[in-house]
Amino acid sequence: MKQQAIVLRTPSGISGDMLLTGLARLADVNDAELSAIVDSIGVEALHDCVTIEPHHVNWITGWQAHITLPHEHHHRTPAVIYDIIGRSALSDPAKALARRAFAILAEAEATVHGCTVDEVHFHEVGALDSILDTCVAASLFTRIDPAEFHCSPLPMCDGVIRCEHGLLASPPPAVQEMLNGIPVYGADGKGETVTPTALAFLKAAGARFGKWPQCEVVTSARAYGGKVFEHLPNGANFFLVTL
Repeated sequence: MKQQAIVLRTPSGISGDMLLTGLARLADVNDAELSAIVDSIGVEALHDCVTIEPHHVNWITGWQAHITLPHEHHHRTPAVIYDIIGRSALSDPAKALARRAFAILAEAEATVHGCTVDEVHFHEVGALDSILDTCVAASLFTRIDPAEFHCSPLPMCDGVIRCEHGLLASPPPAVQEMLNGIPVYGADGKGETVTPTALAFLKAAGARFGKWPQCEVVTSARAYGGKVFEHLPNGANFFLVTL
């Protein structure tokens, strides 16, 4: 019997909003269904905050998530985020996947900042952004329930990243901490290609990094992020396949 799998190719990298976008297209959810998933997280500030709309870069069409989040001053610890996930109306498999992703991210942040996992703080909009991307992606991924998840090696660029800690070298420190065992290659661009939220999710979802598997493509989608790289093929390509 044929099994479903997801194949992800990331020529310009991957971010949490790109994961949300691509998985939403593969899962074939409409606006109302996507809104219901977001509302199931149970965070009022996330209500009606995201739509997925057609988008193009250099006249190559695809999809992009339009996300509007309020500015807030909450510094959420992993325990607080685990409580949000636990109280949510997400399915049990989605809760487990979201929690694994945040646990991986928290471990990396603790190493970067020289503190315990319990002392990690996810700051301001980044906390809301990560909650949205991770929980919705987890819900969509577990809805598809692929037997396997294949991802290309990840592109890495030199350059600098501006954040609340000032100017940092690319890749950002949390990504650096999570890269052990991950196949990467140098890409002709500058700045951040892979975000911590996205890499934590890939690891939590058990992505296998390498070449395409032998498969038959069922459907596909191109997801764009907010950054355009001048010298790279932009967007991440998502494929639902049978093995």
